[in-house]
Amino acid sequence: MKISQEIRDEHGYGSTAVASGYDAEALAGMAEKSAEFAAQGNRVYLPLAD
Repeated sequence: MKISQEIRDEHGYGSTAVASGYDAEALAGMAEKSAEFAAQGNRVYLPLAD
């Protein structure tokens, strides 16, 4: 479809797109959040604090 091709032309093809500074920043942020999640015990639902 034309709109899909326009988006690919403007933003790339996902993981095959050229890496940018934003990609590195986003990956660093995700790694930080991953470490924070692991430090809390890798639990999705945390107990409620009273």
